[in-house]
Amino acid sequence: MKQQHIFLLLISLFVFSSSALTAQEDQVADTLVYREKYGLRLGVDISKPVRSLIDADYQGLEIKGDYRIYDDYYLAAELGTEENLIAETNVTASAKGSYIKVGADYNAYNNWIGMQNMIYAGLRYGFSTFSTELQEYSIYTNDSYFEPDLRVEPQEFKDLTASWIELQLGVKVEVLTNLYLGTHVELKRRVTEVKPNNFDNLYIPGFNRTYDGSFYGVGYGYSISYLIPLYKRNRL
Repeated sequence: MKQQHIFLLLISLFVFSSSALTAQEDQVADTLVYREKYGLRLGVDISKPVRSLIDADYQGLEIKGDYRIYDDYYLAAELGTEENLIAETNVTASAKGSYIKVGADYNAYNNWIGMQNMIYAGLRYGFSTFSTELQEYSIYTNDSYFEPDLRVEPQEFKDLTASWIELQLGVKVEVLTNLYLGTHVELKRRVTEVKPNNFDNLYIPGFNRTYDGSFYGVGYGYSISYLIPLYKRNRL
């Protein structure tokens, strides 16, 4: 009888010890929380310098940045300058100026531990200040007997402005530690615009090409950026 009691006591101690050890391991595992990097990511839109090299009528540069404020939310902004020549059948004009876009991005991609890639949607408010130069134009006529009446009388219109709302959809992938490559598309809706007298803005820096009867514009970009880690937070 004593042997049975001793045997039951040993079994009870073994079960209790195993339960306590398992609980302790679970508690230790719960305390292992991964800390993710938060900081400022700076970069450039590489599509604009490339286009500047291959298109003699275009010059542009854009600096990009975002700052992670919460698990999946980022403050974001772009600052750029552009100069572009538009040549159509009856008119040739150029536009040059600078712009800024500010807003926020939401990352919809659920990263594995250690990854900080993005599949994001973003919203921006854009504002541009620029000038337009009307270089030459022809007087419209439906009489084909005479040669086109081409007027080469350069006129510059300064202090022009425009603003718009912009939706961005894109991805950013970490290819090396803290180094990211990205691409995105833009859908824009013009909100305000100051036009030259007796003329239209054919191109708005930051907004891109404009068309008669439409408030909408589109764009795209390819970026390279670097994350400057400032601090870490527990992953939520």
